[in-house]
Amino acid sequence: MYTAVAEKYKGGKIAFQGQPGSYSQIACAHVFPGMEVMPCTAFEDAFAAVNDGPAALAMIPIDNSVAGRVADVHHLLPNSGLYIVGEHYEEVHHHLLAVKGASLKTIRRVRSHVHAVAQCRKLIRKLGLTPMVTADTAGAAAEIAHLNDPAEAAIASSLAAEIHGLQSLMTNVEDAATNTTRFLIMAKEPMPASADNGPVVTSLIFRVRNVPAALYKALGGFATNGVNITKLESYLVDGNFVAAQFFAEIEGHPDNRLVGLALDELQFFTEKLRILGTYPAAPMRFDVRKRSL
Repeated sequence: MYTAVAEKYKGGKIAFQGQPGSYSQIACAHVFPGMEVMPCTAFEDAFAAVNDGPAALAMIPIDNSVAGRVADVHHLLPNSGLYIVGEHYEEVHHHLLAVKGASLKTIRRVRSHVHAVAQCRKLIRKLGLTPMVTADTAGAAAEIAHLNDPAEAAIASSLAAEIHGLQSLMTNVEDAATNTTRFLIMAKEPMPASADNGPVVTSLIFRVRNVPAALYKALGGFATNGVNITKLESYLVDGNFVAAQFFAEIEGHPDNRLVGLALDELQFFTEKLRILGTYPAAPMRFDVRKRSL
């Protein structure tokens, strides 16, 4: 699916937030098995790795089907300076990990990323564990390996268990069997998808004029031209509660006549409009939609 992207950045590095063994690393391996992975402490570091040159691409989680949006990413995305060149849906199956010798009877606390904790609420409640939020799932696995305490557990991947020598007390502990995280593949330069090679997604950022009904009027062109808006997020800007910036995703290519008409109408009512990327729609996008109906 991303043959052109993989070929262009062949032999390069792909950055992700988290420690080795994270689900972001697993997503990198699934989409770009030939690229060297580059762990980063924070999302800002992953963006900077691409902007400053050490990495060619970044694999960034943006939404989860159970826990919702990754808030940090939505806040940082508008000013990342990067372009979206693809999307990837990764099914996430968590393991309850502990040190050798521990059991379900010995564990008292469980560590993981806030999203993983939210994805496993039923198990945590059933076992009566105290959740402790960490920066990422793989980091939680590293922590309990270092503590070597049978009272400590982590929710993380099987890869993290392998890296840190942990045992899996339970598998597939997520609340929903369809637990899926959507990732954005980001680069320093845009790589617009072809308008006639299958379904595409266009991501954009805009700021409407501060006049009554500006947002309603700005989005009206998508309705009248039959263009589907799949995401709309707002951000306060300039440190006040008046001006708002929006991140939107639509199905379709700007070169398509109806999409072009909708974007023209949007631009008429905006002060700022920037297309972050036009990229192939992942096949699983439509599978996820079917599951939600």
